[in-house]
Amino acid sequence: MGYNCVVCVKQVPDTKRITGQAMKEDGTVNRAALPAVFNPEDLNALEAALRVRDVHGGTVTVITMGLPAACEVLREALFRGADAAALVTDRRAAASDTLATSYILACAAKKLHPDLIFCGRQAIDGDTAQVGPQLAEKIGFTLVTYLEELTLNGRTATARRNVGNGYEVVKARLPALFTVIETANHPRPNALKKAMKCKKARAPVEVAKAVEADLPSATAEAKAEEGKRRCAALAAKGLLITQWNLDDLQADLAWCGGAGSPTKVHRIQSIVLAGGDYKEFPPTEAGVTQLLGELIEDHTIG
Repeated sequence: MGYNCVVCVKQVPDTKRITGQAMKEDGTVNRAALPAVFNPEDLNALEAALRVRDVHGGTVTVITMGLPAACEVLREALFRGADAAALVTDRRAAASDTLATSYILACAAKKLHPDLIFCGRQAIDGDTAQVGPQLAEKIGFTLVTYLEELTLNGRTATARRNVGNGYEVVKARLPALFTVIETANHPRPNALKKAMKCKKARAPVEVAKAVEADLPSATAEAKAEEGKRRCAALAAKGLLITQWNLDDLQADLAWCGGAGSPTKVHRIQSIVLAGGDYKEFPPTEAGVTQLLGELIEDHTIG
């Protein structure tokens, strides 16, 4: 039997390239100041879902919530083997904390009727590890965290989960949600054939932006008509990324965005790391000789 797998992924700022402009004054992340990447453990979650499909059949659908730019991680998921992708984008979802995010993702996941949901353990921008468990609670799925290995037998899942200083093996009835850690697998690279096929995959919001750039002087009606034509052409080729807003998800706006986010930033503190003592050596042969001599004397080398 095949399994309908859903993977929740996130486009995150590359926290390895933190600068002084990484945070805004209101305490939120200044995403424009950092390059965006595919959240690392979400790649492990995607790989776990792809392996389920490879062994048992079924489908893998990837969901992300964010700005239209987040379509980049959806395309990468398609390059790696996902069957379909969906973008949840809506200005009313801005400033969502983990509680609001998990609610919106639950609304989206319910539309897909999954047997299994996979999430990365946590995102590198927030490091809360809350969205996966909160999503499981909201959608009513069995929750298994810190997944390292998964075996399926009908509607029963046997999972090995890392508990820090060892592991435990648990059984769970489907439907279930799994949060996956980096030691679970090695994510497969992009497949060349899939990348060539799916590189033109676009969401309607991206199509609309392209139409605006191509036909700047056209009427609004002409732009809308051209957008529909291009979306239909993409859909015919299986390259149209599904796009939902909060109305499409029938989401309660009281649970979305800032209104549905009880988390508030109380205070931001900038930490300045003071440098230690240092000694300069001239970039000459004598300077290099002196440096080596001191390193040997301190038993750093030699």
